[in-house]
Amino acid sequence: MPKRTKRYQSAADSYEHDDFFTLDAAVGLIKQNATAKFDETIELHVRTALDPRHADQQVRGTAMLPHGLGKEIRVAVFAEGDAARAAEEAGAEIVGADDLIKQVEDGFTNFDVALAERSMMGKVGKLGRILGPRGLMPSPRAGTVVDGAQMSKAIDEARKGRVEFRLDRLALMHVPVGKASFEQDKLQENIATLVEEIVKAKPSGAKGSYVRGMHLASTMGPSVKLELQSTLAVRAD
Repeated sequence: MPKRTKRYQSAADSYEHDDFFTLDAAVGLIKQNATAKFDETIELHVRTALDPRHADQQVRGTAMLPHGLGKEIRVAVFAEGDAARAAEEAGAEIVGADDLIKQVEDGFTNFDVALAERSMMGKVGKLGRILGPRGLMPSPRAGTVVDGAQMSKAIDEARKGRVEFRLDRLALMHVPVGKASFEQDKLQENIATLVEEIVKAKPSGAKGSYVRGMHLASTMGPSVKLELQSTLAVRAD
C-alpha cells in the first residue's frame, strides 16, 4: 500500500469509510477535504452489475453539466472544407484533416475533446488505438461525430460542459463533475444531471440491479460512499 501523506490521512480520519452518505453530506465532505494546493477535480465513480463482454450490456452516453467543469476545454476537430471553416469560426483550438490525423499518429493528444465531421470518420477510425484509451475517440453515440451544419453547436456544447460516460472493462464508470471550488449546490446539480443520464442509459441486456454503488472523490482525497437509492432518486432542477 502506498504511503499516505498527513493531509490525506487527516481527510481520511474525518469520517467513517464504511458509512454511506446522502449526496448533500458527501459533497460537503469532499469539498472540506479537498485541501491540495490546486483546485481539485471532483469525480463520480459508478459500479455497475453489467458484463462489458456483452454488446447489449454496454453503456455510453453524454450529459450536459449545467455548471460546466470549471476548466478551459481544448477542442480538436477533424474536418475539411466548409466544416473546417465553421469549426475555426466557432473557436476550436485545433482544426485539421489529414495533417491533424498525422499529428495524432505521431503522438499529439494535447486536447480535451475531439470532434469529427461525419465524412472524415473513414480516415479518423484508424486513430482508435491512440484516442480510444484516452477517451478522446469521436463517436456518434457520444455526439462527437457530427455533420458540418452541426459543428458550431457541438463545439459550443463541448465548451459548456458536455461530459461522456462509458463502461470500462471492469464494469465501472468514472466521470468528472466539476471542481472543489464550485459552490455546493452547483456540484450537486451537476451530479444530479449526470446521474439522471446514467439511469436513462440503462442497457437492454441489464438484468436486476443496474447500478450497484457510487462513490464521490477529489483528485487528491479519499472517496466517500453515496447512499445508492437516494442518490439515484435525485433530480436536477
